[in-house]
Amino acid sequence: MAMVVKNNMSAVSTLNTLNKNSSALAKSLQKVSSGMKINSAADDASGYAISERMRVQIRGLDQSNQNTQNGTSMMKVAEGAVSSTVDILKTLKEKVINAANDTNTDADRATIQKELDQSIDQINDNANVTYNGKYLVDGSKNAATDGTCTALTNESLHSGTKFTDAFSALSDRNGNSLNINSLDTVTMSWVKEGVTCTASVQASASMNALISQASTAFATSSVDSFIGKDLAGDTVATADKGNALTLVAAGSGVSSQVSGVTFSVTNTKGQVQKSANAVLDNFSESIRAQNKSADNQITLQVGTKANQSIKVGLTDMRAEALGLQSSSGQTIQIGTQGQANAAINVLDNAVQKALDQQTTIGAVQSRLSYTSSNLTTASENVQSSESTIRDADMAKEMTEYTKNNVLLQAAQSMLAQANQSSSSVLSLLQ
Repeated sequence: MAMVVKNNMSAVSTLNTLNKNSSALAKSLQKVSSGMKINSAADDASGYAISERMRVQIRGLDQSNQNTQNGTSMMKVAEGAVSSTVDILKTLKEKVINAANDTNTDADRATIQKELDQSIDQINDNANVTYNGKYLVDGSKNAATDGTCTALTNESLHSGTKFTDAFSALSDRNGNSLNINSLDTVTMSWVKEGVTCTASVQASASMNALISQASTAFATSSVDSFIGKDLAGDTVATADKGNALTLVAAGSGVSSQVSGVTFSVTNTKGQVQKSANAVLDNFSESIRAQNKSADNQITLQVGTKANQSIKVGLTDMRAEALGLQSSSGQTIQIGTQGQANAAINVLDNAVQKALDQQTTIGAVQSRLSYTSSNLTTASENVQSSESTIRDADMAKEMTEYTKNNVLLQAAQSMLAQANQSSSSVLSLLQ
């Protein structure tokens, strides 16, 4: 090779190598210090894009999991309020049973009435519970409904029973006669807007005779079989999908609801016909009266995509909605034995309403628990995949770093040697 001084190609080549080694060392240093083999799109454009999408998904899953846990906390608050209401209703059931006992004087019943009024007031306080400023069980978070009517169904009577049948001709679900004498007296008591009303006929008359006396409470066109609609618009049927005698309130909404109905059969001596009453008085609420409402359900976003949510409708747990109080504040009365007796079925229906709500909340809590577990697992799996793409193998990167470091030092040393080669030309000038 010719000896030149203007273009020291050995030094230029070595310098290029030095720059390459320096750049490689810088990248190795960045990977080792960050712990990632992809630090920018320049390192791996497609890998970087995939990794970033996964990071977005991971953060979305983690936030969804947080939403789920917040939703669980909200449901716990609602469940606590309803649970307290159930406990109060249990106590009230005891109180009205006590009041129905004629060992009590009118003064005793007045005292019990005061306890009942205070407990009903507490039920209203429970219904006003809030979470983050949101009311939960005051009816403001109900599902969409056009308004429903109270439906009270008796599944103990024979499936072929009609409203035109005489009471003395009634039989139970198995076809056995109730043994009601035509001279017996049948009394129906019902509670509406906190007021207890009664009507009586001889057992030779039909159910229609009683309904005509209670036309302000019950629809005169009550159906013989149960095809009523619930708040979702679905047909509610009996457990055996058969017909059942159903009393329907005269109007829809809470203000028209019938809180409870009680039937009592007594013979000519005034004695209660217990066997007949056990069947005839077995009317339970099959459809709850609710006001017309827009869809105000609580929406819990539990996924990373739009509409991946759980909607929860919480019904009205106020005393009025439970049938314990009128819109004007009139509570159910237990001043007489008859009023207290009628209140027993009212409390049974109120307990059922509260337990239905408690069951709904409990089911949502259970679902949220499963959802949280699923989101946690999904986040872990996506993070594992993202780690495979993005994270550096530290042992491998340290080996690469050591290699690049040695090469850089070698290139520096050789550049020094290459720079000395030009000075050898001076020996020719001596």
